[in-house]
Amino acid sequence: MTRLKPAYPYAIFARHMPGQLIAIWTKRAHRGPMDRVGEAELEAGRGVRGSADQGGKRQITVIDEAAWLDATAEAGGHVDPSKRRANVLLRGLDLRNSRGRMLRLGQCTVRVHGETRPCERMDEALPGLREAMKSEWRGGVYGEIVDGGTIRVGDTAEWVEETAEMFGE
Repeated sequence: MTRLKPAYPYAIFARHMPGQLIAIWTKRAHRGPMDRVGEAELEAGRGVRGSADQGGKRQITVIDEAAWLDATAEAGGHVDPSKRRANVLLRGLDLRNSRGRMLRLGQCTVRVHGETRPCERMDEALPGLREAMKSEWRGGVYGEIVDGGTIRVGDTAEWVEETAEMFGE
């Protein structure tokens, strides 16, 4: 009896499975403390309500839990992910090489503009962390909020394909 290969190998299926928001933070001021919240309001074209970064292309920052854990392990320690100073921590969604892609967080949509480069504050959190974050987009991504609304811990995170409908065509 000949075994048939599955039509959709697991690796392909797994790439399309959604991730999950597992933490949300707001930043009251530049270099200020990160406040962990259960939900946040994303304002299209502006940013995370109550957070210091508003407008421009860096309205929200997002990190992946697995990438963060890999970077901190490589640097030889464990650091709370709030030290990354991102707005959202995801589980189960690979952020690598995602420039230009559309990311859905709950019912909100974010256009990823690029990789968030690690700064000297990462070495303040854990010596060697900045260098460990430089590969594989471990520093996360930043983007512009296209469709606003409320995001909550536990919401789904997934990549979406752009359609003419997204641009009002």
